[in-house]
Amino acid sequence: MQIIPAIDIIEGKCVRLTQGDYAQKKIYNEHPLEVAKMFEDAGITRLHLVDLDGAKKGEVQNWKVLESIASNTKLVIDFGGGIKRETDLKIVLNAGAAMATIGSLAVKNADLFIDWVSTYGSDRFFLGADVRDEKIAVGGWLETTDVTIVDFLKNYLQKGINHVFCTDISKDGKLEGPSIELYQNLIHQLPELNLVASGGVSALTDLVALKTIGCTGVIIGKAIYEGRISLLDLCEFI
Repeated sequence: MQIIPAIDIIEGKCVRLTQGDYAQKKIYNEHPLEVAKMFEDAGITRLHLVDLDGAKKGEVQNWKVLESIASNTKLVIDFGGGIKRETDLKIVLNAGAAMATIGSLAVKNADLFIDWVSTYGSDRFFLGADVRDEKIAVGGWLETTDVTIVDFLKNYLQKGINHVFCTDISKDGKLEGPSIELYQNLIHQLPELNLVASGGVSALTDLVALKTIGCTGVIIGKAIYEGRISLLDLCEFI
């Protein structure tokens, strides 16, 4: 199971939100590159970089942070937040992202997303499924749709998109443990899915549980920044 630390960006700074609430923002470091280098020095190879300003505005904002990290580390970066137009997609890929994280667009403009997949290849995209009460949420988690998580993922699996991360917003940033039952049900119903868990991880026991049920990766944020899981612990788990 791959360990993928997260760096969320607002105004160029490393922050974390609680349950996607922009009013519940905590700044952890004003220099995201320092955080990324810390992860790399610990032996981590992946990074989940989120442009929260971009997610809120609907167009990429913090691509300079991506460019800085991609230029100064060897981390394999997926970058998301505000990728709604092909110009934004090109900015992200040209700035050094290995993958563009797509969430809202895959819900609201599926035809455009599928067109991008055909043009750039499915390996350049990391599909994000953000969930509130098993319904897909979009727009930086500010809007909940009527689309169920299972229908959403099943549709894209049929279109050849297999690498997905799922965030339970009710768990995110609360350090109360991940949605094991949700992920277990998804893996049971969609066994061909490469599912990365996201949200709620608070201890190494959570990682063991996620690995046991078949998750292929886990995104970890607040638990690292709050010292619940040390980088040494992650190194040993890797």
